[in-house]
Amino acid sequence: MAKDRYKYFRIEARELLDGLSRGALDLEKAPADRELVARLLRLAHTLKGAARVVQLPLIAELAHAAEDALGPHRDPQSPPVPRERVDVLLRIVDDVVRELSSIEPAHPAETAGAEDRTAGRPAGAAAAGAHAEATAAAGPSIEDFRSVRVDLGELDTVLDSVLQAGVQMTALTQQLDRLESAEELARALSDHLARSAGEDPVAVRARAFAGELRRSVAETREALAASADQATREIAQVRGSADRLRLLPARAVFGSLERACRDAARATERAVAFETAGGELRVDAHVLSRVRAALMHVVRNAVVHGIEPPGERQRRGKSPVGSVRVSVERRGNRLAFMCRDDGGGVDVEAVREAAVRKGLLQAGDSAALQGDALTRLLLEGGLTTRPEVSDLAGRGVGLDVVRETVLRLEGQVAIQSEPGVGAAVEMVVPMSLAAMTVLHAEVDGVVVALPLDGVRSTAFLEPSRIARTGDGVGVSWEGQLVPFLPLANVLGRPPTEQRRRFWSAIFVAAGGQVVAVGADRLRGTSDVVVRPLPSFVEAHAAVAGASLDAEGNPQVVLDPAGLVATASSRERAVEEVAPRVRPPILVIDDSLTTRMLEQSILESAGYEVELAVSGEEALAKARARRFGVFVVDVEMPGMDGFEFVRVTRADARLSVTPAILVTSRSAAEDRQQGMDAGASAYIVKGEFDQDRLLATIRELMG
Repeated sequence: MAKDRYKYFRIEARELLDGLSRGALDLEKAPADRELVARLLRLAHTLKGAARVVQLPLIAELAHAAEDALGPHRDPQSPPVPRERVDVLLRIVDDVVRELSSIEPAHPAETAGAEDRTAGRPAGAAAAGAHAEATAAAGPSIEDFRSVRVDLGELDTVLDSVLQAGVQMTALTQQLDRLESAEELARALSDHLARSAGEDPVAVRARAFAGELRRSVAETREALAASADQATREIAQVRGSADRLRLLPARAVFGSLERACRDAARATERAVAFETAGGELRVDAHVLSRVRAALMHVVRNAVVHGIEPPGERQRRGKSPVGSVRVSVERRGNRLAFMCRDDGGGVDVEAVREAAVRKGLLQAGDSAALQGDALTRLLLEGGLTTRPEVSDLAGRGVGLDVVRETVLRLEGQVAIQSEPGVGAAVEMVVPMSLAAMTVLHAEVDGVVVALPLDGVRSTAFLEPSRIARTGDGVGVSWEGQLVPFLPLANVLGRPPTEQRRRFWSAIFVAAGGQVVAVGADRLRGTSDVVVRPLPSFVEAHAAVAGASLDAEGNPQVVLDPAGLVATASSRERAVEEVAPRVRPPILVIDDSLTTRMLEQSILESAGYEVELAVSGEEALAKARARRFGVFVVDVEMPGMDGFEFVRVTRADARLSVTPAILVTSRSAAEDRQQGMDAGASAYIVKGEFDQDRLLATIRELMG
């Protein structure tokens, strides 16, 4: 937090702005949707509170203006939201985006990624421009990246030059060994002359020259070694920055795919809802641009060939509105792009007839063709089930493009279909480069990275919470016993003999399962570029690839699915350790910015911290474990801070734990309401001071 105090705020603000922007457009379509208005109010309020915590009053005022615009329309009896209010909301989003750009860090390494180089729109842009600006803040489109930011061909040239420079630097570093040998020879010569007899001028000068030669070679070697190390680190940083320039969030293609779906639905008089998942995953722009063209055909096919007309869907007992869902997920060192629809599935008879017409099958053989063999015919090219040619179908080139794209990327494509239920097309391609946000963890001095999208929570784990069963060891997480895996096991390190006071536990999820991974300590988060390991390297099943740290050293990146499989299948040794003495602090806030800020402050002061995003989650954690202090936000969905304090004061066991309210509500009546509820202290976010917070906690915990 010290280097970049706005880091977590920018992350949260972009998510909130994206939600406000998309929600505003949805509100334009459904102006009487009170639930949507309430959701937008929560987003605006969270943005306001987060801005006040990091002392950005202008953004807080803009968020407050958004609340004012929506406030009169939240009650059931209030009028629908007029379009003018939607325009106001979008302009506010546009203004906040411009303010966010003013707090970007100065160093490119801190703002890696094309979205952090987004140019601001002119002031007074139209509502559509405001939406585009907010979308750009969350992730640019491929068109923006190519036409405005940087040419990919030129970037590849830069990358090649950097790689060559790295090779030359490696060769230069190896030559330093020769200088070291020269230094040893100079030292030996100097020692030999020092032992030789004679004090004549020639011998004296020879000894002096030998000593000077020894010092000169040593100084030269040390200077070159230091310069080589510095140059190597800088080359690695340049390479990392160049790698990052090639990366885009997968959601960069979602806008054009949604438009393709909408246009195809309009042209065929279908009603289709377009859904996405996995848009936060960052992908090499070359891969994404090629896959995008294929996905365009797949999405159109899903609408034209899959989704039935509304009347037909109703006769089949389906919703009149069909669904097309595009998702992206990482599988080890590969990427999977899937388009799934809930239409009628592949028309098997139509495929057989088309294959016979095309000459790919004999009429007598077509009936025997079933399942995968039949659907594979669709990928051969030139095969279409539409008898007539239109702008959207009939030429048989759509899936041919998909097949060719996947072949060029050395990937695989598969079609799954269930009659009357729907179909799915999946493309799995290698990710030559992919960036992700990771959590760094350390064990025995070795730092590894875990993809943050696979991390469900973290906690300090007392050894007494580790349960031993016939299947191994496990810990309690959200009411269930999950396997526990020491990170040292994955790295092949023996258990330490030192008695452990606590584990830094990371709860990792994959495939519907959760495991706890035990580390010595957590080292924060960062964005990294992940490279697959060379094919000749044998790695643990839980290793997904590697990245370079800030000094150019390789760092293992773990795969959540591999960790789950490992924890579920092998013996997990855990050493006995002494229990902690000081109880932890429970921080409760639905704002990411506030949670991370308070966690950073408290952990830096030596406290163990556990987090909760709602009053309900906090109450469950408080009943499962003893805490020293509750640090509670007031404005939260569901159970708010006032109610949480009242409930815990009424519980004989929980009432002994002090509660501190940290909120953006500064009115005297709010403060009195908090104290009446039973809070031990009341801190306003706009007046937030970490020294005051720590002093209050020390006083309350004794």
